This record gives sequence, structure tokens and C-alpha cells, in this order.
Amino acid sequence: MGGEGSRSRRWLRRLLVAAAAGALLVPVAAVGSVVWLRASARGHLYDAEAVPPAPVALVLGAKVNPDGTPSAFLTARLELAKRLYDTGKVRALLVSGDHARWEYDEPGAMRRWLVAHGVPAEKVVLDHAGFDTYDSCLRARRVFGVERTIVVTQTFHLARAVTLCRHVGLDAVGVGDDSVSRFERSWARGEIREYGAAVKALVDVVTRRDPVFLGPREPALDDALR
Repeated sequence: MGGEGSRSRRWLRRLLVAAAAGALLVPVAAVGSVVWLRASARGHLYDAEAVPPAPVALVLGAKVNPDGTPSAFLTARLELAKRLYDTGKVRALLVSGDHARWEYDEPGAMRRWLVAHGVPAEKVVLDHAGFDTYDSCLRARRVFGVERTIVVTQTFHLARAVTLCRHVGLDAVGVGDDSVSRFERSWARGEIREYGAAVKALVDVVTRRDPVFLGPREPALDDALR
């Protein structure tokens, strides 16, 4: 009986040590991944006025409202992308987002907003399979043939977006929006979410996974740039 109790106590101690080590490892991995992303993106982040020109802006998707209109965060990205187009920083816009369900269409909502606000329809190209940042970057390179781009998103997301794009072979710089930081709770959630997303980004880079959907080379962006 005593031997069994001793073994149980040893097993419990080992379990507690493993749990404590795991609990410590998670935040260390998250912080380390964020530090890596920020260091990798350093020197490639700009404001809209100072960013060097590129052929195309890669505009990353975000939440669309139930009525099909862009959320405040997505609208801010689109306003920034339109400014880049209007000032001649880019010649076309690749809008990349989630359209996994028929009734939920981020790239479609992005295109409608841009066209309604004066961007020529033929200059807006849709990527319907940008299910996450890594997929958007890799599909921009391998499906749409992008070589050089300005990535557009919120500033808390920008280092991750630019780093991932550069790791998949894009000559990418980034411009970030912070106008929606006035939505303090949503902005804080976005900042906190980046710690978990940073770990996933590191895993994606290390494993070099394919995107959810790859598909053949699409010429739509080539046509938009002519």
C-alpha cells in the first residue's frame, strides 16, 4: 500500500512539474515570437506618405458586418489602400480575405466599397481564399504572381503581416492604420490576439505549409497592372 502511495505522489509531482513547465513555455513562446516578428519587420514599416511605391497593395481582410458592409477596422484598411492608389503609390489593389461560406464574403465587400469610393473596378483584384495572413501572402506570391507589394492592415498586425510576406518571397513593406484605436476594447483585443498569432506565424514559417487552397496561376492582377 505504501509503495503504491509513493508512486502516486511521484506521478502527481511529475504531472505538476510538466504542467508548470507548459504554463511557463506558452507565454515565453508567445513573447519570443512577437519579438522575432518585430525584429524581422524593422525597416520595412512606413506611413502612407513615406512608403516607397510598389505595383500593388495587398489589402488584408477583416470582419464584414451582417449587412455585407465592411466593419470599422476593415473600412480603415480600405481607406488607407484607396489613399495609396489615389496618390500613385500603387497601380492596383489585391484584396484578400475569407470567402469560405457563400453568405460571408470579405473580398467582395472590400471591392464593392473601393469601387463605390472611386477606385476603378478593373484595378481591384479579389483573392477569395485569404483565410489567414500566411495564406494571403503565399497566394499573392504563388497564385497572383506578386513580387513587390505594400501590405495594408492595422498597425498592431503589420509586423506579422510584413514578416510573413517577406518569408514567402515577397519584397514587402507595410503601411498600418491606427485610426480605429479609438475603439479601445476592440483594439486591445487585437493587440492581445497578436501574441497567439505570432506563435502560429512562426510555425507556418518553419513548416512552410501550403495555403488551404493553392490553385493555378491567375492572370487577373497582370491585367490590372497593364
